[in-house]
Amino acid sequence: MFEDILLPVDGSDGGDAAIEHAADVADRFDATVHVVFVASTNRDSVTVVGGNVVDALESEGTDIVDPVEDDLRTRGVDCASEVVQGDPATTIADYADSRGMDLVVMATHGRTGLSRYLLGSVTEKVVRLADVPVLTVRTHEEARTSFPYENVLVPTDGSETANAAADRAVDLAAAVDATLHAVSVVDDASLGFDVRSVSVNDEFEAVAEEAIADVAASADDAGVERVEKHVLRGRVHQAILDYVEDNDADLIVMGTRGRGGTDRILLGSVTERIVRTSPVPVLTVRR
Repeated sequence: MFEDILLPVDGSDGGDAAIEHAADVADRFDATVHVVFVASTNRDSVTVVGGNVVDALESEGTDIVDPVEDDLRTRGVDCASEVVQGDPATTIADYADSRGMDLVVMATHGRTGLSRYLLGSVTEKVVRLADVPVLTVRTHEEARTSFPYENVLVPTDGSETANAAADRAVDLAAAVDATLHAVSVVDDASLGFDVRSVSVNDEFEAVAEEAIADVAASADDAGVERVEKHVLRGRVHQAILDYVEDNDADLIVMGTRGRGGTDRILLGSVTERIVRTSPVPVLTVRR
């Protein structure tokens, strides 16, 4: 399922969780981890030492990627490392696309914490820019990370982008023998209480039922043995997080519009909020 995994690192303490998770995923799927440090061209790091031009960030990058590569090899994971220059977010996204990566694994601080240039906002930019799936791992103390996944959650609204995420969730659940939880959220809190809102609510529920039925059918075709189907109610973001806690989900798989396109109920800003606040890893997938 995954053959080449891109692991951007910057040496900050929060990156350890992402490194460990990338190692676990790579070990399960016999994948190669490509460790990359981006020497940001947005920062002035060039100095002259003994008449030679030296980029301090590139030198720092080598000191950072080498021990990560050594750690991965100790775990028996095939890996390679490289230090590159560029704007961090666009360089990571373009590197993943041009080098044929199957997955990008990155840390994100989430609600709290001081970020260095790779974490936080850069991770969110990569989620929006990358053509390949991005697996974000929270570094917050309340976060929990386990692998192999036992419960994979895929929220869907039936859109093409959500369907792309659902396809990836189905494949992953089948590969690790996880229970797939297909959910769709009806945001009835915003409908009001007039007669028309009742009719609209019924329409939304019918769409939600159809969306999760499609995911369940795909899961059945892929040989996923355990599928949970639920229509949730409430604010979309909070309903998803509540479901994670109530059902011990290990991973959320969601669609993202990426560089362009339009949003439906679950996409865009909701996906970004989930990435920032989810206590478990989030796999974002573009159409």
